[in-house]
Amino acid sequence: MFLRLLAGVVRDFHPKTLPPMLRANYARELVSWFFLPLMLGAVEGGVLGIVVKKMFTGVPGISPAELDIAVAAVTAAPNVANLTSFAWAGMAHGRPKVPFIAGLQIASALLIAGIAAVPISAVGLWLVVILAFLARSTWTGVITVRTSVWRNNYPDANRAIVAGRMTSVQAVVLALSGLVIGQALDSSPTAFRWLFPMLALAGFLGNSIYRRVRLRGQRRLQRMELDGRRGLRVADPRALWALLREDRLYRDFMLWMFVFGLGNLMMTPVQTIILNDEFHCSYLEGIMITTILPVAIMPLMIPLWAKLLSRTHIVEFRAIHGWTFVAGSLFLWGSSAFHSMPLMYASSVAFGIGFAGGSLAWNLGHHDFAPAHRDSDYMAVHVTLNGLRGLMAPFLAVALYVPMQRMGIGPWFFGLCFVLNTIGVLGFVWMRPAVRRLETAENVV
Repeated sequence: MFLRLLAGVVRDFHPKTLPPMLRANYARELVSWFFLPLMLGAVEGGVLGIVVKKMFTGVPGISPAELDIAVAAVTAAPNVANLTSFAWAGMAHGRPKVPFIAGLQIASALLIAGIAAVPISAVGLWLVVILAFLARSTWTGVITVRTSVWRNNYPDANRAIVAGRMTSVQAVVLALSGLVIGQALDSSPTAFRWLFPMLALAGFLGNSIYRRVRLRGQRRLQRMELDGRRGLRVADPRALWALLREDRLYRDFMLWMFVFGLGNLMMTPVQTIILNDEFHCSYLEGIMITTILPVAIMPLMIPLWAKLLSRTHIVEFRAIHGWTFVAGSLFLWGSSAFHSMPLMYASSVAFGIGFAGGSLAWNLGHHDFAPAHRDSDYMAVHVTLNGLRGLMAPFLAVALYVPMQRMGIGPWFFGLCFVLNTIGVLGFVWMRPAVRRLETAENVV
C-alpha cells in the first residue's frame, strides 16, 4: 500500500507531467526544495516560539513578561521580516534574478547556523530574536523575487500546479524538520548546538542545486524593468500608496487581507504561551500542534486548492478559503475555554487546511492584479503590508491576552480573533461583484 502510494506521488510530481520546455527548470527547483526547507524549519515561528519559550523559561535575569515578549517577537519574525520586501524588490530591479535569490539563500543559512552559538542567558535570548529576524528577512527576499522567476518560467496554465507541488514538498520537509527538532530537543535541550548547523548545511546543498535554474526571458525582463518604472523602495513609502491609489480593487483586497490576517497572526504567540503555561506540552507536542500537524496536512489539500485557484480570481478564492481560518479560530477558542486538547488538535487541522490554500494564494494571488513588468512591485506591496500587520499582531496579542488572563477571561482573546477573521472573509465576499464585473468587461474587450 505504501509503495503504491509512493509510486503515485513520484508519478504525479515527475517532470514528464509538464510540457518539455518546463521540465529542466522544474526538476532543479523541485529537488532544491527537498533541502532548503530543512533549514527554514529552524526559524519557523511556531517551531522557534516553542523552542524559545521552553529553553529560556526559568533562566536567571529573564522575567516571564520579557520571555513572552521574546516569544511574540520570534513568532512575529517571519511576518515582520516582510517589511524588508521593498528593499529586496528594489535591489533585484533590473538584475539577474536567480543569482540574486541564491545569494539570499546562503545568507539565510549562515544566520540560522549562528543561532547555535548563542548563550542561554538574557543576552542569548535577544540574540536569537535578532538572528531569527535577519534570517527571515533574507528569506523574504527569496520569496519576493522568486515570484518573477515563477511567472516567467511557468505559463498561467501550469503555474498553480507547479507552485502547488513546490509548496507540497516544502510542507513535507518543514514537517520533517519540526519533528527532528522536537525530538532532538526533548532528548537534550543543548542539541541545538549541533542541530542548527546541520540544518544550515542542508540549505547549502539546496542552494547548490537552485543555482542551476535558468530564468526564461531574463534579458527581456531586465529591459522591461529598466525601461519601465523604477522598482519600489522600502525607504519611500509613497511608492506603496501610489500603487494602491492606482489600483482601487487591489487596495480593497489589501484592506480585507489586513483585517483577516491580523486575526490570524494574533493567535500564534498566545497559542504558544498557553501550550507551555496551561497545557505543559513537551517540545515535540508543542511543535506538533503549532507546526508539524498543520504543515503535514498541507500536501493533502494543496492539489484541491490549486484546482480552485487556477479557475477563480484570488478574491473569489479567498472568499471560500478564508472560512477554514474562521473554523480554526473557533476551535482554538473552545480549546482554551474548556482546556481541551482534542479541540487544540482540531484547530491545527483547520489551520493546516487553510495554510495549504494560503501558501498558493500568497505566491500567486497578486498575479490577478499585476501587469508582468510590475509583478515584484505588487508582491512587495502585499508582503510589506503583511509585515506591518505582523509587526502589530503578536505584540498586540500579548498586550491584550495578559490582562485578560489576569481577569479570568483569557479564552475570550481567541473570540476576538474569531471576530476579526470573520469580518475579513465577509470583506472578500463583499468584493465578489466588483471582481465579476471587471472580468466580464475584460472578456468583452
